[in-house]
Amino acid sequence: MSDKEIRTYDVVVIGAGPVGENVADRTRAAGLSTVIVESELVGGECSYWACEPSKALLRPALLYREATRFPGVAAAVTGRLDAAAVLKHRDRMAADWNDRDQVDWLASIEVDLIRGHGRLDGPRQVKVHTPEGDTVRLTARHAVAVCTGTSAALPPLPGLDAVRPWTSREATSAREVPGRLAILGAGVVATEMAAAWQALGARVTLIAREPRLLGRVEAFAADLVAERLREAGVQLRFGTTITAAERAGGPDDSIHLTLADGTRLVADELLLATGRTPRTEGIGLDTIGLTSGQWLSTDDSFTVTGVEGEWLYAVGDVNHRALLTHQGKYQARIAGSVIAARARGLALDTGRWGRHAGTADLEAVPQVVVTDPEIAAVGLTTEDAAHAGRDVDVVDYDIGRVAGAIQHDPGYRGRARVLIDPQRQVIIGATFAGPGVAELLHSATIAITAEVPLDRLWHAVPSFPTISEIWLRLLETYRDQQNSHISEDNR
Repeated sequence: MSDKEIRTYDVVVIGAGPVGENVADRTRAAGLSTVIVESELVGGECSYWACEPSKALLRPALLYREATRFPGVAAAVTGRLDAAAVLKHRDRMAADWNDRDQVDWLASIEVDLIRGHGRLDGPRQVKVHTPEGDTVRLTARHAVAVCTGTSAALPPLPGLDAVRPWTSREATSAREVPGRLAILGAGVVATEMAAAWQALGARVTLIAREPRLLGRVEAFAADLVAERLREAGVQLRFGTTITAAERAGGPDDSIHLTLADGTRLVADELLLATGRTPRTEGIGLDTIGLTSGQWLSTDDSFTVTGVEGEWLYAVGDVNHRALLTHQGKYQARIAGSVIAARARGLALDTGRWGRHAGTADLEAVPQVVVTDPEIAAVGLTTEDAAHAGRDVDVVDYDIGRVAGAIQHDPGYRGRARVLIDPQRQVIIGATFAGPGVAELLHSATIAITAEVPLDRLWHAVPSFPTISEIWLRLLETYRDQQNSHISEDNR
């Protein structure tokens, strides 16, 4: 291996997923020469193994279930989902794992691309080991942005390599439906993939150490999802875990699992959905005084703390602030603007740059869990508020009582909850669970980030008959709760 080239740029970005692409887009638009380094596909995890393919698997399943519940439509739905057609649709949504369009986009904004494994080699220095066996040395005049994301965190099961388990990547890119699928985990990946593969014909067993699904959302929302999964045929085993796993090999090649309670299961595939770990192993953190494999801590400008000179940035999942694509892109817009400002010598004082602080990662992180029913949530949950010692008023409403929800599904099952700061009279958390609630989420996000007073929200009139009328019902319910308290105080 020899040093093929030495190049100098204003900005070097390691990782060409959505986050790295957005950092590069911002810095290039500001007139800074920018290069992006990628060892896999340009477009990253979200495009090929996460958001896009997973939702492509889930959307047909949700449409099918809605159709089978709707009068006048249910009788027309015969047979099961066409799994082959769904997988073909998934392939199309994942661009057949070809990044040509993404590469063309980088070229259109004049960002250079170097394929290979990039690693830091001291302050503002990056070495790229190319697939051809050469080394390209890069120097950054102003900034290096680490946007390498995360990979699946695997549990310490003996003989795991021989078991050949699925991670989220295999779960979203599998070429055929397994007859029996065991899933270890209770988070979003475990829950969404249980819904998708059961709908496509697999017999799914979900195993979780936790007492319930989706521990970071409101319990009522998780319970609705668990109810629907059971109705669909998914076996849920809470409060246990896998203690041993062995693949039989031979023609059968099944996986034999032993659970902590002594139960034995047989599956054709095992999906391990037990969390994420940062992709910072082997990227040269030791050359700048940091620990290889660690999460990278940052301030609200996404500058890495503990590194002198304000040249190193960690953007997206790798900083562990909010492991969501849209939050990573939000961070990238901020980081790109900060890099450009510093390159021009502008001071990042609070008065000028307060609007760029990454406060949404702390106060208003929106997320949709694409299951049956959908869960849409932003801001605090009741458990979050309790842990933080926050005084909140809790307002609940049955979404199925809203006219628009009944139009959506005559047997609608869903619930909404908002958390209100009683002193400031603003919403600080919102959770919606039910079919079609994802489109409610941005209005809730705006209400929380803009700190819209409740007396102004009364003037945001929801159209009839839509599910958005839930906002009016929540406000009315809170008004009635407050009036009830006043009446009790006057007794």
